[in-house]
This record gives sequence, C-alpha cells and structure tokens, in this order.
Amino acid sequence: MKSVIFIFVFTAFSFTNAQILEPVKWTTSTTKISGTEYELVATASIESKWHLYSQTVPEDGPIATTFTFENNGKFLKKGNTIEEKGHMVDDPVFEMQIKFFENKASFKQRIKLKSKAPFKVAATVEFMVCDDSRCLPPTEVDLVFDIK
Repeated sequence: MKSVIFIFVFTAFSFTNAQILEPVKWTTSTTKISGTEYELVATASIESKWHLYSQTVPEDGPIATTFTFENNGKFLKKGNTIEEKGHMVDDPVFEMQIKFFENKASFKQRIKLKSKAPFKVAATVEFMVCDDSRCLPPTEVDLVFDIK
C-alpha cells in the first residue's frame, strides 16, 4: 500500500508547477549534558500550511521522519531520537489519525563521547511533508553536528 501512496504522491508532484518547493528548513545544534554526553538537536522550520510527519506513523500512512547517524567511532548513540509532542489529527490526505508537526519541530538524540577531541557527527534525515491537498515526495537532507 505504501508503494501505491508513493506513486500517487510522485505523480501528483509531477503535475504541479515546475517551481521547487522546500517548505522545511533544517538547523542543528548541540547541548553539552556532561563531560562525556551531548544532546544533538535537529530543528525543522516548517512553512505555514505545511506539516511534517512524526517518526512513528500508522501502516499505509505517509513516510515517517527518520534519522540516520553516521558512525565515525567517536561516539555511541544513547537510546532513540526523541521528538516533541506534535499534533494528533485526522489527516485529510491519508484519511487516518496521524501525528505531525506545524511551524517548528525539534528532534533530540543523546550521544556518549568516546573521544575528548572536537569532531563532527554526520547524519541524514528523511522526511515527507504535506499540506491539506498535496504531498511532496520524501526528501533527504544531510545534517552536521559540531562537538566541541
């Protein structure tokens, strides 16, 4: 069923204007928790009328937001990436209850350092956004977190 939805979304996107829509912009930051722990924070700024889906969505729903952290041997992930509360709504596009975010969303991942030297954590976020009548194809964005 996800492949049918993906084909529908891709086809709908193909027939829209040639302009490139980028309704989500990502920024990163880090918070030092202790001498050996940091929190990586990825923040999505979402344009008005668009919504970004949660990391957990029902089967046959939209593509969930997913974070992949590149292992460079200098840290260990502690637990899963956590997200804010968001909104549970009856989504008109997918016709089901889905959690999504409007305007802004923050996702946090704790890590334990294996090195005291500064380094960067590379990550990728894959996500899907929709408004009340259309969806954009899933998008991947590279993120970088500076550990100092």
